[in-house]
Amino acid sequence: MGPGPSDVPTAVLEALSRQTIGHLDPEFVQLMEAIKSLLQTVFQTQNPLTLPLSAPGSAGMEFCLVNLLEAGDKVIICQNGVFGGRMLEIADRIGARSVAIQDEWGQPVDLNKVAEAVREHPDAKLIAFVHAETSTGARSDAESISKLAHDHGMLVLADTVTSLGGIPVEVDAWQLDAVYAGSQKCLSCVPGLSPVTLSERAIEQINKRRTKVQSWFLDVKLLLGYWGSDSRRSYHHTAPVNSLAALHASLTLLVSEGLPAAFARHMLHHRALAAGLQKLGIEFLVSESDRLPMLNSVLVPDGLNEAAVRRQLLDHYGIEIGAGLGALAGKTWRIGLMGHSARSANVYSLITALESILIQSGCGRQIETGAALTQVQQIYESST
Repeated sequence: MGPGPSDVPTAVLEALSRQTIGHLDPEFVQLMEAIKSLLQTVFQTQNPLTLPLSAPGSAGMEFCLVNLLEAGDKVIICQNGVFGGRMLEIADRIGARSVAIQDEWGQPVDLNKVAEAVREHPDAKLIAFVHAETSTGARSDAESISKLAHDHGMLVLADTVTSLGGIPVEVDAWQLDAVYAGSQKCLSCVPGLSPVTLSERAIEQINKRRTKVQSWFLDVKLLLGYWGSDSRRSYHHTAPVNSLAALHASLTLLVSEGLPAAFARHMLHHRALAAGLQKLGIEFLVSESDRLPMLNSVLVPDGLNEAAVRRQLLDHYGIEIGAGLGALAGKTWRIGLMGHSARSANVYSLITALESILIQSGCGRQIETGAALTQVQQIYESST
């Protein structure tokens, strides 16, 4: 129940354990095409260039930036947590000129600041932002940021590592140009793959490049020799065949459930968790209107050793939650309800364990035994 990886369903683990076949085997080529189609459904896009990179979400971030940016290009990057900072680091290594929009951690990207930045820097090629900031649990308005970008002739890049499969990500409707995600969060697959999609506008920009892409491995034109055509596959790298089989299984489960049902499931279990935490006196970092249902960032109560509590949860209850990152280290816990981990049994288990630990801690909190579980149960009963 941390910020990823999430629990992996049995069907996905079974797919992972199948006999390994060649990465150019005709059977595997068919699987590649099926994965691309499933990803188009989950991303809500018709982009032909939609595929999984053989690397984690951080490589998806780098893939988008190194293909779209060249040295000297100006890019507007929104930072309201750790991962916007990583975008800035990658852009710096490319030699791009970054304009940083800084927002307080735990807040969404401020649209007024974005509007001001695009007015002041009309020569920027790209606006990049994190849709669901994993370090804080804050959700930003992807559709509005995208509109601001396109109104000023700029491309837009969105990090959906935590959001894809847990809340709506509508690539075509929002006109997102470059989007990347990760396999290990709301998709409930094993770590190590990064689904990406590029719009026709993004491809046009890439075709106008004056220089080679900084990364050989992540050069989209080279990758398309392997992923682009069912009939003309050329060797690029040895793909992680078993992990991709697992991704196919996880995407199949998600599409079978239906995206609206998956979104509703994540929200239901978030509401139940929030009710229990509130009864325990544990507060959220992010306001309710901007809060992610799948990544619950909460403030550590005064008087508690946050690392010791996490250790107790893991050692005595078999529950993992995440620590705060960066400026929030030691101040927050990050509780994941992602994909297969978004289940009532997990919510009940965590609230039970936290109640017991808080009572035993003797930190002066008045906690009524069983009251938090009652709040959780009421949420579930009211939803039936």
